[in-house]
Amino acid sequence: MLAAMRTLELLSAAFGAALIAIATPASAAAQAPPAPCTTPTAACEQWVTLAGGPARSMVYASYPLATPNPAIRRALIMVHGTNRNADRYFSSALAAAFLAGALQDTIVISPRIASAAGSCKDTLAANEVSWSCTGDSWRSGGTAASQPSLTSFDFVDELLRTLAKKSTFPNLRLIVVAGHSAGGQFVTRYQMANKVHDTLGVPVTYVVANPSSYSWPDAIRPLPVDDAVAAKAKDGWETEKPHTAFQFGPFDAAKAPGYNAWPFGLADRKSGYTVGMSDEQLKKNLVSRPVTFLLSQVDTLPLGGFDSSPNAMAQGPTRRARGEAFFKYISDTLGAKHKVLIVSECGHNDRCVYTTPEVLPIIFPNP
Repeated sequence: MLAAMRTLELLSAAFGAALIAIATPASAAAQAPPAPCTTPTAACEQWVTLAGGPARSMVYASYPLATPNPAIRRALIMVHGTNRNADRYFSSALAAAFLAGALQDTIVISPRIASAAGSCKDTLAANEVSWSCTGDSWRSGGTAASQPSLTSFDFVDELLRTLAKKSTFPNLRLIVVAGHSAGGQFVTRYQMANKVHDTLGVPVTYVVANPSSYSWPDAIRPLPVDDAVAAKAKDGWETEKPHTAFQFGPFDAAKAPGYNAWPFGLADRKSGYTVGMSDEQLKKNLVSRPVTFLLSQVDTLPLGGFDSSPNAMAQGPTRRARGEAFFKYISDTLGAKHKVLIVSECGHNDRCVYTTPEVLPIIFPNP
């Protein structure tokens, strides 16, 4: 009798434990991962301390930057365009992450390179860095207006170091730094210049979309023949394949005396992040660090802040032609093994580019 009662007690206890397990899907040993923050509002704002503080800059981020999160396997840093609209670019990156099924294991970050200098009128928080209002400066590692000891590339350097901390993201396998338009200018120059790429212990890849200009590694430019003829480049949207009929030669400096000065070329780097770096190091980085160039099929019109200055026009008549010529030159002349994709049916529009199915595995690669 006692044995039977003891058996009933054990069965009752086991049944009760089973009910508790069913009613509690997340045990103390395996908590459900946190939900991503998906709105470009104060809820997703975080601060990145620069140069030891109190200087700081804001980012939108889908997960906290300082809370341990073993679910994160990849990171996407999306750099905004000339309007300093980090909120829009955060939304575009999140839309892409949703389509890629990557919201749960990717931290999406959009840094705000704000400025209250010159004609820029961004409202800044306490100790928030005011970056240069001049596009060529913040797009190329120039110094901050409010703190000349800081450069815009230092901002992303600190972001990369933060992401690479194993104590916070122990399972992070790769980081993608991407940008469109002015953000594409930022990323193409950051790719060739940053000093942390090989120090993080986490691979970094770069995605450059539709910039108005590039930093050419030599005093050579596309000649105005074949696919670099203005009328032909304007009609370049008729094919989804990269144009390759480019010829290169010396440029007549009388037409644009600053055509080869930084950030259009490597000459005259007198201030900012790249001071002290050799041309050879910049070229080596340009060739060796993995980058994919995204060029919109119909980005052949002077829209969306197109740079029509003589220095930029020396690189080609349209954004698409400039990207195609630059890609061909560094591939054929310097031996770069980078990739280029013509993004079908898109114009100069970041959301169209980054939510295109063929682009998703580029910005959310399988770790």
